[in-house]
Amino acid sequence: MSKREKRTIIILAGMINMIALLIIGYQDTPLLKTESTWPKHENLEEIGWSEEKLEEARKFYQSLGSTAAMAIYDGKVLFSWGNTSQKSNVHSIRKSYLSALYGIHVQEGTIALSKTLRELGIEDRVALTEMEKEAQIEDLLTSRSGIFLRAGEESLMMRWRRPERELHLPGSYFYYNNWDFNVLGTIFNNLTGKDLFDEFYHKIALPLGMEDFEPEDGSYKYELRRSLHPSYLFRMSARDMARFGQLYLQNGQWEGKQIIPEEWVKVSTQAHAHAPSSNEYGYGYMWWVAEKEFADVGLYSAVGRYGQSIDIVPEKNLVFVHRVNSDRFFNRTVRYVSSSQRLQLLSKILDAKIERE
Repeated sequence: MSKREKRTIIILAGMINMIALLIIGYQDTPLLKTESTWPKHENLEEIGWSEEKLEEARKFYQSLGSTAAMAIYDGKVLFSWGNTSQKSNVHSIRKSYLSALYGIHVQEGTIALSKTLRELGIEDRVALTEMEKEAQIEDLLTSRSGIFLRAGEESLMMRWRRPERELHLPGSYFYYNNWDFNVLGTIFNNLTGKDLFDEFYHKIALPLGMEDFEPEDGSYKYELRRSLHPSYLFRMSARDMARFGQLYLQNGQWEGKQIIPEEWVKVSTQAHAHAPSSNEYGYGYMWWVAEKEFADVGLYSAVGRYGQSIDIVPEKNLVFVHRVNSDRFFNRTVRYVSSSQRLQLLSKILDAKIERE
C-alpha cells in the first residue's frame, strides 16, 4: 500500500470518527423543553410522599440508563425526570393505543368482536387454513388467534417461541403474536374506513390535549417478505403517554367527557389469558394485567421493547411512565431496561408513599 493510499485511509477514518462524534453529540443534546400544561404538586410531603425515598428511586432510575420517567398522582405531576417532551418509538405500547380505538368503535357498532377472519376476508402471503380462518377479532385482541405466521416487528424471542401451525385451536392458546396485532390494524382500517393514526389523533390525542403528538408521528412499516400486514408505529413523548395513562385511570373519562367507554376500560384491562412467558402478568385486550406481586394495587400496563411502559396503579391513584429512547442505542449510556428492573423502580416509587393512619 502506498503512502498516498495510507494517508487517504487515515483521513477517511478521521472524517468518519468526526461524523460519529457529531451524531452522538447531537443525540446527547436534549431537545428544548417547552412549558407543559400538566399541573404539578408543589409540596410532596403535604400530599403524603417522601422526598427522600423518591430521591432514592431517582438514583436507581439513573443507574438503569433510562432516558425519561414521569409519575402522575391525583391528576398532577408527582415528578418528571429526563426529557419528557422528546418523542421516540413507543414500540409495543402501540397495541394498547389500538385497543382504545377498538373500544370506541365497538360501542359505536362499527366493529363486532365475534367477526371471524373468514368473514373479514383476511389473508396473507401464506394462505390461512380453514381452521385459522375461524379466529375471531376477540382472539386477536387477546393474542390467542392460533395463527402462527411470520409478522413484522417480531423479536427473536417471538420467532423462537412460535408454535407449529394448527397446533392450537383459535381462542385456546396464548402466544404473544405480532401477526395478531398487525392484522388488527388492517381490520380496524378496513372496518372503519379510517386511518388509525388520524383516528387516534382526533378521538384521543386532541380531546386529551396531548402537547407533542401529531398524526405524522405514526407510520406504517411494511415487511412484505414476512407479511402483507404492516406494523403501525407510534412516536410519542412521555408527557403525552402520561395523559393516555391518566385517561385509563379515570375509566376513560376526561374533563367530564367519556372518551373511551368505561365498560371497555374495565373489560380490556382484565386478564383474559394466562401468559406463561411472564413472571408478573396475564393478558387482556392488548394490555398486560398484574397477577402476582402488584395485583393488590390493581396494576395494569402497556409495555414496549427496551423498557417502555405506561403503568397504571388504580389503588394508589398513580400513573407511571418509563422511557428508553431506542433512537440512541448506539450511545453506550443508553441500554435495555428489563421488565423486572422497571417494576423494581415502580416498587421503589410506591414505597415513597407515606401511609397515614
